Amino acid sequence: MGSTPDSRQRGEQRLSLMALEAWESLQFGMFIHFGMSTFDGDELSQGDKPAALYAPDRLEVDQWIAVARDAGMKYAVLTAKHAAGYCLWPSGHTDYHVGNSGNRTDVVEAFVKACAKHQVRPGLYYCSWDNHHRFGSVVGPDVPPGTQPFTTAAYRDFQAAQIEELLTRYGPIAEVWIDIPTVLGHEGRRRQYQQIAALQPEAVIMMNNGIGDGARLNYDHSWPTDLLAIERNLPARMGKHGACTPWRTIAERKGQEKPYYIPGEVCDTIGGEWFAINDDRPRGVLELLGMRLICAERGVNLLLNVPPDRCGRIAQPYVEALQTLRQHYERLARPT
Repeated sequence: MGSTPDSRQRGEQRLSLMALEAWESLQFGMFIHFGMSTFDGDELSQGDKPAALYAPDRLEVDQWIAVARDAGMKYAVLTAKHAAGYCLWPSGHTDYHVGNSGNRTDVVEAFVKACAKHQVRPGLYYCSWDNHHRFGSVVGPDVPPGTQPFTTAAYRDFQAAQIEELLTRYGPIAEVWIDIPTVLGHEGRRRQYQQIAALQPEAVIMMNNGIGDGARLNYDHSWPTDLLAIERNLPARMGKHGACTPWRTIAERKGQEKPYYIPGEVCDTIGGEWFAINDDRPRGVLELLGMRLICAERGVNLLLNVPPDRCGRIAQPYVEALQTLRQHYERLARPT
């Protein structure tokens, strides 16, 4: 992680090397996709279903985090708002939220409290592609061929207002995960990054780099960022000893290249889908173990998605797969 000669540099990144290496030391986290898509069966939900469709009848957020803890996961990231635009907290800026649903539990509040109880660090995900709150934005299926998606200033103000709610109501947040940041534009991403950093200065900020192996940081899609997302892939072999080097050279202006320490995070699913659907079985233990071992060997964190079902609980097959994974990983990782 920080063992190369380059680690003696400070780098130009916002957070200290000590803070970023502490985040790297967490190694393993749980991604939790839950929301309207759990109930309408559409990962990129159009946001046209009534809030009342969301109605988990045995919601147990504490169980999610207990499962994460027992799997050896040190942090968790919850989808506070995905592409449906549906909010897992009672937002004051829309009526499309849990307060008007079939179950009024403030899931974000319950999630943060459960993380504190089980000593798992909380993270929040927010999607900039919003099918319900358009404000004139052209995103998702509305984008004509050959046209770049974009958000309006009115939408970006709406997002900023909701991010302020999330980062001022619930206490310290360890990681803030912004998905589809390209639609914000470069200035919109910069403003969003600065807002998060001001409200939660100790949080690591992820502007999703998209599907890839981490060999390249897409400046026009995800800068600025504290972390490099490696989505649906294993990390590329780079640098000394085949690690995925965290040192990146970024030029915000032509001819002004500077070094930044930007750790990697693989995000992938325990089964095949991000949101729970019927018959989505967990991957085999050898495949999960391979993911875990390769991420550790190449110096990146693994954020493994484990989605709760329509009842509001993590299903037993996922629980058992995580327990088996921990047993195998600890046996192999144990010093001889």
